[in-house]
Amino acid sequence: MIRRVFSAELIKFGMVGVIGLGVDIAVLYLCLDISGLGLYASRVVSYLAAASTTWALNRAFTFSGNHAGKIHHQWARFVAVNAFGGAVNYAVYAALIASGDPFTAHPALAVAAGSLAGLFFNFTASKKLVFRRA
Repeated sequence: MIRRVFSAELIKFGMVGVIGLGVDIAVLYLCLDISGLGLYASRVVSYLAAASTTWALNRAFTFSGNHAGKIHHQWARFVAVNAFGGAVNYAVYAALIASGDPFTAHPALAVAAGSLAGLFFNFTASKKLVFRRA
């Protein structure tokens, strides 16, 4: 039973992650087209947008009912505990962008690789440290 719940949560977390990936990529390209921030600074903005989106969806969908504390504290805890996964995510992205084509021509490939790299750490950290029962 516990294994089944864990598996269902991981699947939901992955589904939310795919939505977050879409937000990440969309905001990245929006920043590149509109702001002129460049590939690295635009990714910081897109990551924060994606992290906020995935926090809200995980709160409502993946870990519903596991809401300890105030909402803004939970968001801050989510961002903080997922920072390591975010660092892994960004490091993979930056390394691939630095390697040149095809990643500079198609940065979405680097975003996807970075997102996958941080997935398992972020799931465990979210389950144990953010969306725990009171």
